[in-house]
Amino acid sequence: MSNAVEPRGLSKVGLQINGWLVYLFFYAPIVLLVIFSFSESRNVGKWGGFTLSWYEQFIDSSNARNALENSIKIAIVVTIISVILGTMSALALERFTFKGKRVFDALLYLPIIIPDVTMAVMLLLFFGEFFEILDNLFGLQLRKGFWSISISHIAFNISFVSVVVRARLAGMSTDLEEAAVDLYASRWKAFRHVTFPQILPGIAGGALLAMTLSLDDVVITQFVAGPGWTTLPVYVFGLIRKGVTPLINSISVIMLVSSMLLVGLSLLAERTRRGG
Repeated sequence: MSNAVEPRGLSKVGLQINGWLVYLFFYAPIVLLVIFSFSESRNVGKWGGFTLSWYEQFIDSSNARNALENSIKIAIVVTIISVILGTMSALALERFTFKGKRVFDALLYLPIIIPDVTMAVMLLLFFGEFFEILDNLFGLQLRKGFWSISISHIAFNISFVSVVVRARLAGMSTDLEEAAVDLYASRWKAFRHVTFPQILPGIAGGALLAMTLSLDDVVITQFVAGPGWTTLPVYVFGLIRKGVTPLINSISVIMLVSSMLLVGLSLLAERTRRGG
């Protein structure tokens, strides 16, 4: 029997108003961003009539298209590798006991709590020394670019994926896994047919988070990107230095819509899986 007391009268109205104010605080800037991305005026805070010229300018810009293509390629690679390694680390920490487990657990949280600037400087020094060693030993003249950005994003995304999957594993009972093993299923079959379907929502959530963080990262990417390499957030940051125009609004709307599509696809996949 629930002990919750339903608010009445003015208190209920107050809670409703508070809820709407919170929604307004969160979503009003997004609505304004979308509206002014169609403004003909170069002043981002002034409406100058409806136009699609800023979106056309984005499509016609080869630099913007290259930055978007780079962001998508990096995000796909980062998401796949981060999900695999993050899920493996989550399973190891939640289902097994091994020497140095607490140390590994503590180290796994470091990328989450370390400031972006600090991590960016560390990665910059790492790649500088690592590429120099490879050049001296094997004559490999590697330069910072796609893989340096991807590895950097993977380095902090593994922790986020692991945290999400571990939260899913923590709420699961091990009875079904143990029953599968008792019925002569191998560890792999027990994971494939019992554990994996149950943690799939956590894996999907971790993948979505990893892709979003990779697409949105600016600080670390700026430090580890080589000459001629840029991603869409870094490209937008460069435009801000020249002055804010509705072009930035249009690019932000494109990124916003892309993120919403990812969320929608994730929810659709989860609903389809449950319906099946």
